Amino acid sequence: MNDGANSRFYDGDNYQINDSIGFLMRQIVGIFSAAIDDRMAAHDLTDAQWKPLIMIQLGQCRTAAELARLTCSDAGAVTRLLDRVEAKGLVRRSRSQQDRRVVNLELTEEGDRAAQVVPHVLADVLNALLAGFSEAEARQLKALLRRMLDNARDLRKSSAVQA
Repeated sequence: MNDGANSRFYDGDNYQINDSIGFLMRQIVGIFSAAIDDRMAAHDLTDAQWKPLIMIQLGQCRTAAELARLTCSDAGAVTRLLDRVEAKGLVRRSRSQQDRRVVNLELTEEGDRAAQVVPHVLADVLNALLAGFSEAEARQLKALLRRMLDNARDLRKSSAVQA
C-alpha cells in the first residue's frame, strides 16, 4: 500500500500551471481577499486591517512581532499597518510594564466593535466558497489543508537548515 510518503504528483517536464495546487490556492486566496475587502469596505476596513483586529481580539498576538510571525509578514509592513489602524483609533500600543522593550497591542473600544464584525464577514465569504460541499467534504478539505500546511512548515524548516 502506498501511503503517499514518496509520491511525486508533479513532473517538471510536463508541468501545467493551471493544474498546480499552488496556483489554484493563490487564485482562491486572491479572490477570497478581494471578496473580504469588498465586504469590509462597508465597515471602513481593508483586507489588511481586519487581520490584526481579529488576531488581537482572539488573543493570538500581543505584539507586532507576534503579529508578523502569525501572518508571515515583514515586521516593517506590520509596523506600517499598525500605524494605520492606530491612526483610525482601532488599536493602541503601550509599553510593557515588565519589559520596557516590548510594545503591547490592544484594541480600543472602537477596535473591539470593529473586530466583532469580522467573524461574520469571514463566515459569509467562506460559506460562499464552500457552496455545494457537504459537511464531510468541508471537514476533509480542512484536514487536508492542515496536513499540507504542516508539510509547508517542515519544508520551510528544512530549507532554513540547508541555507
